[in-house]
Amino acid sequence: MLSARGRLFLAAVLLARAASAAAQADPDAEAAGRVVMQQLEAFRRDDFETAFGFASEEIHQLFDRPRFEAMVRGGYPEIARSASALVTSIERGAGGRLYLMVRVRGANGQGIEAVYEMVLEHGLWRVNGVVARPDTSEKA
Repeated sequence: MLSARGRLFLAAVLLARAASAAAQADPDAEAAGRVVMQQLEAFRRDDFETAFGFASEEIHQLFDRPRFEAMVRGGYPEIARSASALVTSIERGAGGRLYLMVRVRGANGQGIEAVYEMVLEHGLWRVNGVVARPDTSEKA
């Protein structure tokens, strides 16, 4: 028989697992996270054509492919050449947007915390913007 303290600990563990499973079971969050990871993989291969394909229509209106590459390389070197990345949380926003918080470690050794704004276009999640700051936790 478990003590009261043991039952409390077990309940906390089970609740944490249930919350984690519920967060992971969101098909929109999973699909949007896959898009971010696929875009980062394309950047790692210097395949900016494929990476640009994961961008939203709004990004396509603002940048042609060469300007997109220059913007990413110049403004987001850790994203342009990442060594690792981890989606740490996801929030739903107005208009069906998703905001993915991603820790990225660049090949340059620098870490950033990036917020990816994701929009659903024609049934597919697309990157509509990224805001980044230095990662203060250093866990990418």
